[in-house]
Amino acid sequence: MKHLLLILIGTLLFTTVLTAQEAAQWRGKDRDGIYDETGLLRSWPAEGPKLLWHYDNLGDGHASAAVVAHDRIFTAGAVDGKGSIIALSLDGKLLWSTPYGDEWIESYPGSRSTPVVDDGKVYLMSAFGKIVCLSTDKGNLLWSVDIMKDYDGRNIVWGVTENLLIDGDKLFCTVGGVKNNVIALNKNTGKLIWSNPGNGEISAYCSPMLITLPSRKILVTMTEKSILGLDAGTGKKLWRHEQVNMYAVHANTPLYSNGYLYCVSGYGYGGVMLRLLADGTGVEQVWKNAALDTRIGGVVLLNGQIYGLGDKIKGLHCLDWKTGKEVAYDKFNGKPGVVIASEGMLYTYDETGEIALVEPTLAGFKKISAFKVPYGTAQHWAHPVIESGRLYVRHGSSLMVYDIRK
Repeated sequence: MKHLLLILIGTLLFTTVLTAQEAAQWRGKDRDGIYDETGLLRSWPAEGPKLLWHYDNLGDGHASAAVVAHDRIFTAGAVDGKGSIIALSLDGKLLWSTPYGDEWIESYPGSRSTPVVDDGKVYLMSAFGKIVCLSTDKGNLLWSVDIMKDYDGRNIVWGVTENLLIDGDKLFCTVGGVKNNVIALNKNTGKLIWSNPGNGEISAYCSPMLITLPSRKILVTMTEKSILGLDAGTGKKLWRHEQVNMYAVHANTPLYSNGYLYCVSGYGYGGVMLRLLADGTGVEQVWKNAALDTRIGGVVLLNGQIYGLGDKIKGLHCLDWKTGKEVAYDKFNGKPGVVIASEGMLYTYDETGEIALVEPTLAGFKKISAFKVPYGTAQHWAHPVIESGRLYVRHGSSLMVYDIRK
């Protein structure tokens, strides 16, 4: 009996480890830009941390890396307008590359979205609205859906851009149609589970997030002029809050903590804090602040403060989560960029190609170390990723991997 118990425990632990290893998505496990790592360097050499390897044949694009611990790396790129999902080993060797169809070739060409990995499958949506599901082991196509043809979706100025979200058997996607505005598909088959007309608006480059309450799960996303809250199980619209800015670009994933929801948009609009009703059926505005208006770089919440790189007022901003008051500001390089965090430290990646390690303090910010990425072309827009003591940085056709462990 004792030996049987040990076998069962071992099997359970092995299954749990495999499950953890098979999941990877946009901006970390909670989609909030926080990476739960330990033992990372608190400063870097002048030339930056050790570059372990770089892979330079990804093709055009801005997709980040989806890194499955102790397994492999997934990203996407495009060559001559044809997109592919790419799987690399942890030492930078190409394992497979599977074409998924046409990709964006106009302004800012290439892949837009980061793959999401779940339960032995990898998913991605192209800028033309084709969703594909591949096996992670060999990259063979399991199913595909065209949201433009199948659900009367509408494309947008720079191509639909959404880092897909999975919960249980559901894969969520913003179609941007009048009837089918937000949908949930079965992640194993691609079949429709539910559809909601939302506010009938086009999509807005937003990657959704999920709020888990005792009574329900709420899917939160932003469309052309709205922040939407939908019941994730049924698709029922629970509430809408107006969010309107120039160009209808709302590319930042909302942040949620203890009953409060922060949504931020660029081009001078800024962020709004909403209080969620206890049962999730409504929201009310608490504060709004336009100083921090990151366009596509995301924000992080650390110790009750919001950090992000501004768009109109460029530089690093810090806002108090409860009041919206600006606690600190530093011009830095005066360029927009991305912010992620780990072990209480900020990692910024701006449009000059500089990666900086920043310590947030009560007095403001302290830039500890910085270096510029040496490979790749075009815009520095992909969000860096930290996994198992490594920093993954995508720049155009190149992926660079740095050792940031002590």
